[in-house]
Amino acid sequence: MTSATSYAVVLVSGGLDSMVSAARAREDGHQILALSIDYNQRHQVELAAARRIVAALGAARHIVLPLDLSAFGGSALTADIDVPKDGAGTRDGGGIPVTYVPARNTIFLSLALGWAEAMGARDLYIGVNALDYSGYPDCRPEFIAAFEHLAELATKAGVEGVPFRIQAPLQHMTKADIVREAARLGLDAGLSWSCYDPTPEGLHCGQCDSCRLRSKGFEDAGLPDPTIYAA
Repeated sequence: MTSATSYAVVLVSGGLDSMVSAARAREDGHQILALSIDYNQRHQVELAAARRIVAALGAARHIVLPLDLSAFGGSALTADIDVPKDGAGTRDGGGIPVTYVPARNTIFLSLALGWAEAMGARDLYIGVNALDYSGYPDCRPEFIAAFEHLAELATKAGVEGVPFRIQAPLQHMTKADIVREAARLGLDAGLSWSCYDPTPEGLHCGQCDSCRLRSKGFEDAGLPDPTIYAA
């Protein structure tokens, strides 16, 4: 890496939010170091979407890192627990749904931080959102601020006075805002994947929290939804 190159490590899950976050990193002038985690989630379709997104954005490098969180369990995405289809996670006061993966963003950002320090990158991008989301605690601004402080304390670069910046460009956007941002950036939202429980035919189920939020986002934005839902 040369001093003239500005790299950013971007967490790319394959979802719409991470796609827009990665495009914002590119717009900010960074070359993208894309990191996707194969945590033995319920399906591999989102990792296929991540690969499509990374290719479309022209990332400098893409690592798909295996990390089997199903050994811990505790989530409908990593254990034999039914994915809820009643919309509870999309309502205010609905509680934290069983699709929450314990400490997932803390784990993922820690891995991204390790790669960033190794590469001399100072910016880490994550597509968390604290408005239209399922109530996960590791999507809140307080978490992002705390992790940025942790990065300063926990790394050689940080203690030597070269801080890391945790960029969460979608933090205060509604899902409709994110859909509009994808359109502004010229992205093909159809490359992304949101569903927690795809059908055997490979369609979005249309009923899980993530499908409901995605569909409502396009509807509220007044833009066509390229997603094919089973219901």
